[in-house]
Amino acid sequence: MNNLLSRKAADNIRILALSMVERAKSGHPGGAMGGADFINVLYSEFLRYDPDNYAYPFRDRLFLDPGHMSPMLYGVLALAGIMPIDELKNFRQWGSVTPGHPERDLAHAIENTSGPLGQGHAMAVGAAMAERFLAARFGEWTAHKTYVYISDGAVEEEISQGVGRIAGHLGLANMIMFYDSNNIQLSTTVEDVDTEDIAMKYRAWNWNVLECEGNSAESIREALRAALTETERPTLIIGKTLMGLGAMDANGGSFENKISTHGQPISAAGADPKKTIENLGGNPENPFVIFPEVEALYNARREELRTWMTERKEVERKWREENPELGAKLDLFLSGKTPEIDYSKIEIAAGSATRNASATVLGAFAEQIENMVVASADLSNSDKTDGYLKKTHAFRKGDWSGKFFQAGVSELTMACIMNGMALHGGIIPACGTFFVFSDYMKPAVRLAALMRAHVIYIWSHDSFRVGEDGPTHQPIEHEAQIRLLEHLRNHNGERSMLVLRPADGAETVEAWRLAMEEERPVALITSRQNIKDLPAENGNRRKEAEGLRKGGYVVCDSESAKATLIASGSEVSTLVEGAELLRAEGIDVRIVSVPSEGLFRDQSKEYQHEVLGDLPRYGLTAGLPVTLEGLVGERSKVHGVDHFGYSAPYKVLDEKFGFNGATVAAEVKEML
Repeated sequence: MNNLLSRKAADNIRILALSMVERAKSGHPGGAMGGADFINVLYSEFLRYDPDNYAYPFRDRLFLDPGHMSPMLYGVLALAGIMPIDELKNFRQWGSVTPGHPERDLAHAIENTSGPLGQGHAMAVGAAMAERFLAARFGEWTAHKTYVYISDGAVEEEISQGVGRIAGHLGLANMIMFYDSNNIQLSTTVEDVDTEDIAMKYRAWNWNVLECEGNSAESIREALRAALTETERPTLIIGKTLMGLGAMDANGGSFENKISTHGQPISAAGADPKKTIENLGGNPENPFVIFPEVEALYNARREELRTWMTERKEVERKWREENPELGAKLDLFLSGKTPEIDYSKIEIAAGSATRNASATVLGAFAEQIENMVVASADLSNSDKTDGYLKKTHAFRKGDWSGKFFQAGVSELTMACIMNGMALHGGIIPACGTFFVFSDYMKPAVRLAALMRAHVIYIWSHDSFRVGEDGPTHQPIEHEAQIRLLEHLRNHNGERSMLVLRPADGAETVEAWRLAMEEERPVALITSRQNIKDLPAENGNRRKEAEGLRKGGYVVCDSESAKATLIASGSEVSTLVEGAELLRAEGIDVRIVSVPSEGLFRDQSKEYQHEVLGDLPRYGLTAGLPVTLEGLVGERSKVHGVDHFGYSAPYKVLDEKFGFNGATVAAEVKEML
């Protein structure tokens, strides 16, 4: 490859990047200008994909971690003929496909939403794991590479510890990560905050560490070639780059390596855009162009990729011809759908904790769903994801035949990795931990909601009934926090997440059925303690529990009901206890289970009114009262918890906090 032509192409990206930011009057040009050489070499020589159908499932992938480097990504995608050049002019504008930080958009070759530093390269680990999972089942013809672009900030984010440990431990040799080491952050230089030996750190995690001149096409090329020969370890390429490469001031002097060019237009930083564009070989009056020789370079690359795709399709055709059953299975995996499951045959022990009911369902899934991957943050025997693990085994270096991922104590990393599996495709990911530790996972859950990634979160120990473990392990505010995502809509106009807190074993089965049918992220919040099964009004509790699919439904009723009692999870059975006491005094009530307020609010107004009625309403929640206030209304009452928990047996806490039938009965009578 002609190094001068490579530099010309990189300069083209630099011009486009700085011009996008200047036109938008906001953005991050400096890093994009420094990283242009790597991204050009990657796209023009190494990254393999179908130029006519980017969604081809066995393409190489690039996961961008520093989302503020979006001008660099959009620039190279324009050169590759994937991103229309006019969209670069609309950078950061309403309705454009070039937002300030990239958002998942396969039509324009953007693999992941990025912005919160660290999550991008964690998602890449999930994609690399998914690749190994599928290759183990369908053959190495499906193999491809996962490339990652990270920055100083991503390396500093605590999540890098989990990513580095896990990728090295599993020997993800299919993952190649370029570290743009420009020594500049948003407001400081790196040495102001960091004195560690990055290379040594990654070597300690069992990575293959290479170094290169990050602004030299030949040096980058050599590093990538070496990385592609590695078969046992993930590779980190540390590329020394120059922030704002090519930038000039009004006097024609260098304005490179300046902190100020990180997060604002270079004109605002003190550089001169016109002189900079001229220095880079462009026309300041018309910067949104692709140089003819660069266009020819990328046209030639597209033809190389088309030849490669022709070869790939022939390999796949022969494989499918020889393996028709495997071919049908691969199609099912890639569709995101599950095989038909007879849920009626899943038997749940009476009076089970819903975590145990969940374990039973997971055990059935382990036997029937071949592409489900379940993970746990070192709590599988307690969050009961071991119901799945007992019927498979965990991933190990060189052995991807299992279907379980032991993440270790790293909730955020685990959640991001599951996002990456979902984005890769071919896998149904689910991960578990205690509900209180959803705090650690929230940034990844939010990105899953934004990306509409079908990840299932299994959160056990759902209330203060964790008991003796005390307030550090007792979720109080967590349900309210997570349910906010049911009220937040994604860009499809849907509620961005489905949150289900089942009331008994029957609801747990139905919750899992719904979770597997969804295309959004789903949370299943389950109990540690045993729960008495809800009564079957019509003799078939499993059938009645299908009301969960509407988010809320009537569990028991009376024509002479004086109030509607509302709860989710284990509190529904407490309402039943209270109702029995009230009935003994001649007071009938209606009991409503609302495992998902969001799903319930999506039903017709007529159905909502049919369920809730015009009666006074009483809510019971083991979380903050606000969890149910939207359903109960201001003129009624919610019995909740507005304080941290305490260390004591859960039945003692039930008594101290008033979670019993007697309290329910007394408070309902006061309300009437």
